[in-house]
Amino acid sequence: MRLVVIGVNHKTAPVALRERLAFVGDDVAAALGELKTFTDGSVIVSTCNRTEIYALVPELSSTTTLSATAAMSAHINHIKTWLANFKQLPGAEIEPFLYVHRDTHALTHWLRVAAGLDSMILGEPQILGQIKQSVQTAQAEQALSGQLNWVIDQIFAASKRVRNETKVGAHAVSLGFAAAKLTTQIFDDMPNRTLLIVAAGEMNRLVATHIAGLGVGHIIICNRSPERAEALADELRLPNRTVEVRPLRDLPQVLAQADIVSSCSGSMELLIDKTMTVQALKRRRYQPMLLIDLAVPRDIDSNISRMDAVYLYSVDDLQHVIAGNLEQRRQAAVDAELLVSQLVVEMERRFQVRQVGRDIEQYRIRSHDQVDKLLQDSIAKLTQEDANAEDIIIELSRRLTQTLTHAPSKLMRKAAREGDSELLDFVVSGLHDAYRRR
Repeated sequence: MRLVVIGVNHKTAPVALRERLAFVGDDVAAALGELKTFTDGSVIVSTCNRTEIYALVPELSSTTTLSATAAMSAHINHIKTWLANFKQLPGAEIEPFLYVHRDTHALTHWLRVAAGLDSMILGEPQILGQIKQSVQTAQAEQALSGQLNWVIDQIFAASKRVRNETKVGAHAVSLGFAAAKLTTQIFDDMPNRTLLIVAAGEMNRLVATHIAGLGVGHIIICNRSPERAEALADELRLPNRTVEVRPLRDLPQVLAQADIVSSCSGSMELLIDKTMTVQALKRRRYQPMLLIDLAVPRDIDSNISRMDAVYLYSVDDLQHVIAGNLEQRRQAAVDAELLVSQLVVEMERRFQVRQVGRDIEQYRIRSHDQVDKLLQDSIAKLTQEDANAEDIIIELSRRLTQTLTHAPSKLMRKAAREGDSELLDFVVSGLHDAYRRR
């Protein structure tokens, strides 16, 4: 298939080296521009824990004396050398931290990545979106060939089957994902819902991002530091979403507006007690509330869980859900890996059929050109005054026969010399069948 994956091993590479090898900003466009000069298309996937180059290497030239394996190794070394030069690093420094997949292994790796089987969080869906974004960037830079586009379409279709036909991504295995899952089980009509974020720390930011991603229409951020709250507000604002920042002292007033509350302050005292919640429920006319307490010690009074119309989940509750779900994902991953193997075989078969179609088309074009040349030579001879039409036609027939039988004759001799009796029998029987049908 001529597909190559070269990536940085984020488990063994030092952090400083990983950062230097990452592709960010204008790096990506510049790198794709250089890669397309010596590959048949490329995609760069660079995330917080993944840096990979996916490329189709050029086909063997008719003039090369290298074997297919040697030519593939030469192309891989070319990409490695380019990477070192592009990042201005010694090749010997980065070589120990690079991994390479080729052909079937490259196709399998790409499908496993797209399906979430090679992620830090098994089955996580974000990587597929990141790959799609990388492909869009490569398209914008005109770094994709028709053949690589075809491979990418196969990868996306196959990864969708893996996710749909197995349960590898069906259960929440991160706090943010688990919180979002809880939200969808309690509420619908998300554009009309309000999310209250109490404290703008990193964990709460991740949870808030997941819940906001469901399409929440209004977000309130209560935080002691207005600067940090405004920074989070900038991340969450959208044209169809309003975000407001309020001081933490306004929490009792804004609580009644919230359908969903996520709190993670690190405070040593309760921020939301039973009295505050009772007052909020009255003002809400007892519409349901989902309270997610990620703090240790707690931000929200645990006695609130016994109140009607209130759903309270602590970080321990979510961790228990995640632990069970992760085990279910691990079991589902066995089915997913088997399906990946089957889908890779199917993709390779389709690729071979597609490739054979191109090869047949090129062979027919070359044959037509050769026959047309012979025919033009014969026509030119027929226009001469002393031309003997019968001799010219006999000569044309002989030369056509030599031309059309040259390739299969050469193949049969090669098979005989190398002792490949299976190939020899296949070619001979195929030719005999063709003549019998005529």
